[in-house]
This record gives sequence, C-alpha cells and structure tokens, in this order.
Amino acid sequence: MRFLRALFAFVLVLVCVPVCAQEGEQPRLLMSSQDAAAIRAAETMPSMFADVLESAREAVAPHLARLPDIPAPADAGGGYTHEQHKRNSLVILNAGMLYLVTGERAYAGLARDLLLAYAELYPTLGEHPKKKEQTPGRLFWQSLNEAVWLVTVIQGYDAIYASLDAEQKEKIEQGLLHPLARFLSAGQPQTFDKVHNHGTWAVAAVGMTGYVLDQPEYVEKALYGLNRDGKAGFIRQLDELFSPDGYYSEGPYYQRYALMPFVLFAKAIERNEPQREIFEYRSGILSKAINTTIQLSYNGLFFPINDAIKDKGVDTQELVYGVAIAFGLTGDERLLSIARAQGRTVLTGDGYRLAAAIDEGKARPYPFRSMQLADGPDGSWGALGILRSSNDAGHQAVVFKATAQGMGHGHFDRLSWLFYDNGREIVSDYGAARFLNVESKYGGHYLPENKTWAKQTVAHNTLVVDEGSHFGGDWQRGQKHVTVPLHFETGERADVVAAKIGTAYQGIEFSRALVMLKGAPFASPLILDVLRVDSNSTHQYDLPLHFQGQVTDVSHDLAANTDSLAPLGTDNGYQHLWKRASTRVDEGELFQLTFLNGNRFYTHSALATAPMEFLFAETGANDPDFNLRHEQVLVQRVPDAGAQVFISVLEPHGEYNGSREYTTESASAVASIERASEGVLEAIRVTTRGGSAVTITLAFDPDPDAHHRIELDGETLEWSGFFHQTGN
Repeated sequence: MRFLRALFAFVLVLVCVPVCAQEGEQPRLLMSSQDAAAIRAAETMPSMFADVLESAREAVAPHLARLPDIPAPADAGGGYTHEQHKRNSLVILNAGMLYLVTGERAYAGLARDLLLAYAELYPTLGEHPKKKEQTPGRLFWQSLNEAVWLVTVIQGYDAIYASLDAEQKEKIEQGLLHPLARFLSAGQPQTFDKVHNHGTWAVAAVGMTGYVLDQPEYVEKALYGLNRDGKAGFIRQLDELFSPDGYYSEGPYYQRYALMPFVLFAKAIERNEPQREIFEYRSGILSKAINTTIQLSYNGLFFPINDAIKDKGVDTQELVYGVAIAFGLTGDERLLSIARAQGRTVLTGDGYRLAAAIDEGKARPYPFRSMQLADGPDGSWGALGILRSSNDAGHQAVVFKATAQGMGHGHFDRLSWLFYDNGREIVSDYGAARFLNVESKYGGHYLPENKTWAKQTVAHNTLVVDEGSHFGGDWQRGQKHVTVPLHFETGERADVVAAKIGTAYQGIEFSRALVMLKGAPFASPLILDVLRVDSNSTHQYDLPLHFQGQVTDVSHDLAANTDSLAPLGTDNGYQHLWKRASTRVDEGELFQLTFLNGNRFYTHSALATAPMEFLFAETGANDPDFNLRHEQVLVQRVPDAGAQVFISVLEPHGEYNGSREYTTESASAVASIERASEGVLEAIRVTTRGGSAVTITLAFDPDPDAHHRIELDGETLEWSGFFHQTGN
C-alpha cells in the first residue's frame, strides 16, 4: 500500500501545479514541502521573514526545557487555563513551522509532546465548568474557542506529521483530532451549520483536519454542511456572509475575525483540490474580502462600528495571513506596502515570498480611496460609504453607516457617521463595551453596558426619536429591514454619499447626505451634514455628535451643572449620560462648538432650523462598576416637531503647537450658513469670514435625471441629479 501511494504521488507530481499537495504528502495546509525545502536551502533570509522566524524561536524556546503545562479547564475567557490552552496551541503551531523551515527535530518533539498530552486529556473532558449555555466547549467555555484552537493546532500537527511514528499518529488522531472534529461538527450542529463567524471557524477547523487526516467526509461536511446538501457549510457562508463587494455583514471588526478561517481553509482547499477554484468563487469574493478589510481602516485601525474593540487594526494576525495569502495568489505589489505597515509576516511559503519581494523594493502604495461597499449577499441591504481626501494637511476620511443591522453584533445606528483627520478619530463611535480577556471585567466578554449603552442609538451619531432606539432595540427586528442608498459620487471638488430609512421608527422616514468639500475656500475638507426627518405626527428629535477633543469655544452662553449632575434620561442609553450643560438657540441662529484634538482645531457649526436646545453630556452615569470610558457628546434637540431638517458643517482648521508655543487660526472661518428648502430640495450656502462662499444643492429624489430649481436669497439655482456645487 505504501508503495502504491508513493507511486501515485510521483505521477501526480508530473501533472499537478506546484502548490498542489500530492496524495500522501505532508504538510498539506499552508506550507508545502517544496517551500520548506527552499527556505531551508536559502543562504540568507528576507529581513521580515528572518524577524518572524526569530520571534517564533524566542516564543518557543522557554518551552523546550520544561514539561508541558496542560491544566484542567476551569476558567472563562481571560482566565489562566483559558489563556494557557491558547498559548499551547500557538506553541504547537510555531514549533511545527519551525521544524519545517529549520529541520531541527527538537521543535517537532515539543509539538509532539504537547499533542500527546492533549490526546490524554481530551477524552476525559465533559462540558466546560464555565460553559456558555448556547455553545459550550470542553477545553474552553465556548465551542468557538475550541474551533479556533483546532484551526491552529491542526497546522502544527500537519507540519510535524512526517516526524511521527505510526503509534504516535494513532494516539494523537484517535485521542484528540478525530474526537474534536466530531464534537465541532455532529456534536454541535447548531453552530457547525450556522451561517455566522462561529460556524466559519467550526467548518474551517473540521475541513482542515479532514485534509490532514485524509478524511474526505470531513471536508465535504465542512464545505456543504452536515447533510452535505449545500444548505450550510463553507460555500453557503461565502454566498451569504459577504456582499458582492466583499463587505462582511457584521462589520470590520468581525470581518477581520472571520477572515482568518475563510482564508486559511481556502488556502487548504486550493492546495489539496485546486480544481475547486475556490479563490475564483463568486468572482473572487475572498480576494475582494481581503482588500475590503484593508479599506475598512484609517491610520492602521479598523472603523469601530458594531461590536468593535477599537485597538484592532491592519496589523492583526488575521489580516497578516490574509495579505500574505493574497500576495501569494495575485502578486499584487500594492499589498506589500500593507505588509510593511503590518511590520511582520507569517511562517509560510507565501510569507517568505512576500518578505523577499519587500526586500527587493517592489512595494507600491496601496490605493485607499473613496468607495461605497454594498451590504448583503446580493448587495441589497444598504451600503457603507467611505469618503477620503488627502492634502497638505494630511488624510481625512468620512464613514457613513447605511448598512443593515449586522446580526447580533450590530448596533442601532442607521445613517450614523464618523470622521477622521490628522491621524485621529474626531467624530467618534464608542464601539463595544468590553475589556477583551480582562477576567476582572465581567470575565472578558461583553459588559452589561454593551446593551444598555454601546448598542443604543444615542451612543451614535444619528437620529434619536423620543429617546428611543432604532427598532425598539430589537436586533432581530432590525435585521429584517434594509437601509436604502440614495446617491454616491466622487470628484475633485466633492465626494457625496446619501441614504434613507423608513422603518427604524414607526411612521417616520429620515434621510441623510454627507458631503466632503475638498477645495477652496477652506484649507482642509469641510464636511456638510444634512439630515431630513419626515413624520405626520410630532416628536422629540435628538441628533448626537460624539466628538473627541477639548472644548475651546462655544458660541452661546451655557447653563452649566457645576456642583451636581443628573442623568440625561432614564433608559435606552440616556441613563448613562450625565447632563453637563445646555443652551437654547433661536431659529435662524448659528451655533458653533470649537474643540482641540491633537494639534488641530475643529468647529461644528449648526444652523438652527427651528428653536433648538444644545445639550452637553458625558458618559458615566449609572455606571457603578466604572465600566464606561468617559466620553463627551453634543446633543442637538428639537423638542416638538413633525418634519425637521438638521444642517451642520464640521471644519478642521488651524494649529496648536505646545512645544513652540504658538497657535494659528484657532477660530472658525465659517461666518454663516444660509438655507432654502422646497419639498425634496435643499440649498445650503456656507460663507466664510473673508466673504467667500460655497453653495450646495441637494435633491432627495430617486430620479437621477430630474431637473430641479430653487431660490436661495434671491438667486435661482438650477441643477439635474442629486448634487450640485457652485462657488469657490
């Protein structure tokens, strides 16, 4: 039998492409034996690959001289046993890859000993003592962690397979790998067949294990679901979890997290069954998803929408793998600049080739650009708009969240926005209320305040009606309703994005347009925000602006609460806001707030289109465990209105230099905002203190070819389409 398999493998070598794993050949996953041999034979290592090789050596070295630490599972996320099992999986992976690229058998021995120890432990385990009720694990409190663990460990086993004798393989496979694969599949059908990132990790773990153990049944179940009918599994997930533009429905944070099993399993499929053409599936959806993940970032950090941890960025390990695999597939030299920003690569053949290309000076700038990314399997659930501009003052970005709910990790924030400038988040999103893996903070998982604050609409920069959240705070209800994009365009002078929704509140439709004005008369891009509300009944409308920075000037006198504080409301997130100050602004007046962030000033200028109240608030109320970060918000309130329009501009300006002790242009250049409205038409003129003006006209009309006409201050303005700009 061994002779026949060897003969068959030899024949396959003659007909298969170089990346194809041969019958009986190990390794079968991310690293080929040819790649390993080439790396071992290299006289010098590419610098980035040498760095990751040395880092792996340093990480593994302490474990070579001590017995394995395999504790009985006891702790939830962040606890000692949880973290130790995670560490062990990485030791198995790193030791295995080090064995492949160095040939040093001590590394194979370390991975072997750990795997044998787990093969002794795993059959003795029942459900985890701190189990999550819906998806309990054995090694970990939830099966998701178990799937991540197997994705990691199976790569290490694959790497050392050739160094093991038959008895060792039998013990590891029968004691650990087969039971774990069966537990994650037939043992947890509710997760394995779920179209969700938990399901993606599970099918990747089982499918990759199937390739390594020569179990085609595992692979088929991973690809097409437990019943192998295509109603679940990896292919169904590729169909339903990504839009045609490669946008993942749960948002950038979970797109980053889900990307890892998608690209690792796809790489395994490509190596073992290239005839499936997995990277060509859905017009190359996985390559699109990798590039889209990169585009969903600013200054190296992902846009923190939905349940996002704000310090995750493009250097995350998931995208390090994604960039290396994408470069290996496409040879796109623009990816090299992202890899260079990541500062590391992976111990695979793709990682080696990427590092070599960087050393050869082949990196080209990555094209971050304005774009609209459709949401939903067929692109009909809404869209995420990204407006970008670069000038002498740096790089700016507007993010307009007109997507769908984002499943259970989604927030109630349709038509919300963020603004980045000068390398910083200026108009901000709270992200998730969570201290990841900090056991003392609710075991490291989502805090209660994630539901009571972070998900609620008032925690975002969008319309709040009667102090209630979109869809009544019910994500299943929100998941049924889409957001409708109205317009998107880019140009030298302006980028524009607009959308509407009529289901977030009963009987109310609201639409919003954001315009990034990139030319004169302003030194930096000016962001115009127009939000229209239509209702046949009267309501209280709040429009929050969550901003980062130190207040330096306010145009109106404030009634400040200086000796006692009270919450702004009682529920739906309002109970977590301290009311700090307020002022009233008459219709037609211009309210201006100026704040300093870093070395740059920002002025938010809002035209009062009705008598308004402006409220300054800060998080921290009803927070006995100090779980919330202290952040500030300006709330623009109209207490009693049916139809209503909110109009404002955000202006970056000036410089503060504390080192050299000078300040320039600390005052806003905006002198006035004028407005005319007629039906679906809006005309807004922004005039500077120097007398220059820019006029924007908008038609919230679904007909892109309709001709429009409106008068503003005695001047007749005519245009066709959604948007027009005149003036400097």
